Amino acid sequence: MKLNCIIVDDSSVQRIIISKLVSNHVSLNLVAEFTNASEAKKYMSINDIDLIFLDIEMPGVSGFDLLDGLTEKPQVVFISSKSDYAIKAFDYDATDYIQKPITSTRFEAAIKRALNLYELMIEKQDEDVEHIFIKSKLKKIKIALADVKWVEAFGDYIKVVTDTESHLVLSTMKAFKEELPKNKFVRVHKSFIVNIDKVERFNSKFAEIGVSKIPLSRDKKNDLRDALENN
Repeated sequence: MKLNCIIVDDSSVQRIIISKLVSNHVSLNLVAEFTNASEAKKYMSINDIDLIFLDIEMPGVSGFDLLDGLTEKPQVVFISSKSDYAIKAFDYDATDYIQKPITSTRFEAAIKRALNLYELMIEKQDEDVEHIFIKSKLKKIKIALADVKWVEAFGDYIKVVTDTESHLVLSTMKAFKEELPKNKFVRVHKSFIVNIDKVERFNSKFAEIGVSKIPLSRDKKNDLRDALENN
């Protein structure tokens, strides 16, 4: 895991110091440096940034002004020669506030905090994603429902096919369908359940998901049509 970082500081000396610290850290990826907040803002409008090392007092637009103009704010480590702004910095949900001159120990502490916060954010995103647990090859696996393309009968097992892989699960189609949200998954054949968000087109015989053609039972065609229309 690496955090994409930028440095925004009007001091060339400070940029060199911070750049060296960032470049030597295994968990950071320096993607750009800026001498002013205006250029940084333009860059951030079209690029995803995880962490900013941000000076406060800069000509024209201050570090605080930069953050005020952002709709989505990455993590921020403020770096300033003054302690006066520390309280205000944390009003901006700063990850940390480092007073110049920067030491490697103080820098490392700030990065540790940033990495911990990033991991918590990723965990929260995972929790918010609708998912299901399946047991495959004696392991319990968490699968996002949005990644499931279809479920297929496979002898005494079912095969759960996702965007990137497939898993064999000891279950019946009926039992497994009960675990799936009814507004997202439809049984279109005795041997197939499809994720309606993945269906690109269908006719009287097949539902198409990518290059795959899923058999469509005659009496299930209306179920699929209704599900797609109500989705």
